[in-house]
Amino acid sequence: MEQLSTLSENNKSRLRELEEILGYNFRDPRLLQLALIHRSYAFEHDARQDVDNERLEFLGDAVLDLTIGYALFQEYPEMREGELTKLRAMLVNEAHLAVMAEHISLGRFLYLGKGEDSSNGRNKPSILSCTYEAVLGAIFHDGGYGSVSDFVQRHFVPRLAGRREQLHLADAKSALQELTQEKHNEAPVYVLEKAEGPDHRKVFTVSVRFRGTVLAYGQATSKKEAEQKGAAAALLKLADSDIPSPS
Repeated sequence: MEQLSTLSENNKSRLRELEEILGYNFRDPRLLQLALIHRSYAFEHDARQDVDNERLEFLGDAVLDLTIGYALFQEYPEMREGELTKLRAMLVNEAHLAVMAEHISLGRFLYLGKGEDSSNGRNKPSILSCTYEAVLGAIFHDGGYGSVSDFVQRHFVPRLAGRREQLHLADAKSALQELTQEKHNEAPVYVLEKAEGPDHRKVFTVSVRFRGTVLAYGQATSKKEAEQKGAAAALLKLADSDIPSPS
């Protein structure tokens, strides 16, 4: 494979384009170049096993946990440790990092082997999320903690409120089941009542039932979210009344 410095020099304009998107200018562009090299590309171009982004991915994973954790710590001073941990996990999991990578068009800049490229590798969540972590590792290695922290403030903090709401809804199903199991050793049942609209904009209505009684309804564009919203509504209702007794 070409020397990393040569490769980064030959791709200077593309790296600068990505720097503009990232909002960070590298002192050492070779680090950004390295962050974009998937092992399939390295394997096809060189026998050396260290000319890929996996070490930077390892570094970025650790740095992301720290910077996201600190951002949450500052943003939500009232939040307990358990909720902070869950929210951080939602932000740094593969699916969410792949979405974040798509927001910055990271797939366009990847260096993949021919086989990986032909099998839609530029859109694979596993590759996108790992490359995203590698880019963060490169930023940390190049500019230190402050540079990564600035990046997180720009890219992640604006998304925190929406993720917290998702966490609340996800916890609602667990909380409702814990409540019914603890008091009556039974779990609630979720029933799909109707699905309306075209396939690409379908709206689902789900009822939450316990012992034949409808506790609440939830409505959303996915069955899972409708169940979550129904569970949240049921918890609010049960805060003012007891769980229905057996008939």
